[in-house]
Amino acid sequence: MKIPYVCLNIILAGLFFVFAWFQRNDIDPEIYSSPSFDSPTLDSALWFLFYAVIGLAFLLLIKKSIPIWYFILAIIACLAEMYLSGPGLWENLFGKKSFTMTGESMSGTDPRVELTREFFGAVLALAGVLFQWWQSKKIRA
Repeated sequence: MKIPYVCLNIILAGLFFVFAWFQRNDIDPEIYSSPSFDSPTLDSALWFLFYAVIGLAFLLLIKKSIPIWYFILAIIACLAEMYLSGPGLWENLFGKKSFTMTGESMSGTDPRVELTREFFGAVLALAGVLFQWWQSKKIRA
């Protein structure tokens, strides 16, 4: 792999590890309204794991390609999360209240705010996974 891809993969891995680290604040059920799953702790742990795995995949791509099953599972996970959080985004865009990503503060006390953030988090993850897939195909070729 060429040096620019190595640097880019390290930067993107770091970025996804930071995303994973930020998930630690989503465990408090008083500020985390309407998680994708019934348990805010489980939801936060799954997001942490999801972002961390994507970060790890960026590091693995420095040395070798990644098996196709990873991409299938990751893309399904991204699309499933977009499906689960999409109604919150829809309500945020077209509901009675005006669109916001922060509410009164950065805490997600408004369910549509948290679900909108989750939707865009899944979009970022999907973009990362698709970029990894493209790189992996180049490595195989």
